[in-house]
Amino acid sequence: LMCCMPGVAFVPALLVCWSSAAFIISYVIAVLAGHVEPFVPYISDTGTKPPESGVFGFMINISALLASITMYIRYLLIEKQNESSHFVRSSCNMFTLCVGLMGCTGMGIVATFQELAVPSVHDIGALVAFGSGVVYITLQSIISYKSCPRWNTYFVCHIRMAISVISCIAFIPMIVFASKISMTKIDWTPGEK
Repeated sequence: LMCCMPGVAFVPALLVCWSSAAFIISYVIAVLAGHVEPFVPYISDTGTKPPESGVFGFMINISALLASITMYIRYLLIEKQNESSHFVRSSCNMFTLCVGLMGCTGMGIVATFQELAVPSVHDIGALVAFGSGVVYITLQSIISYKSCPRWNTYFVCHIRMAISVISCIAFIPMIVFASKISMTKIDWTPGEK
């Protein structure tokens, strides 16, 4: 099976490394420039003001591209496995890919429209990115279970499902608390809600 896609295993690892570097580099630049407090700022806050906004936007757009490539590779892998096992409908695999690509589009929107410049577009992009991401990893977890034991171990499936559950649980307070904030700003004074 892997002989049909030699050399693609580095793409998911590159995605993780590049995305981590994007968050860390923009955080360091934002802290050193005095644009954010060093203690746990929002990711978007570290990419709002120049010069970190340019670095953040560029690197997150590359991350969205790498994520799209990773999802397409996963789609092709499942299609190839499905030829002999028929564990999932091709339409389900295609739907999962489309949901994932929608999340990548949301990432691109977040990277392109800074939090303070166009907050409504930025927030919609974030909602699409995180919401589609949660749905995508949940669907991938289900597909993994359907492909057991031939193409996955149950251990891998349980890990994927645990990540899906944690993501779903984290998504709910994100929506609740984001809906309670009436304005987007970085610098808050102690008296403000």
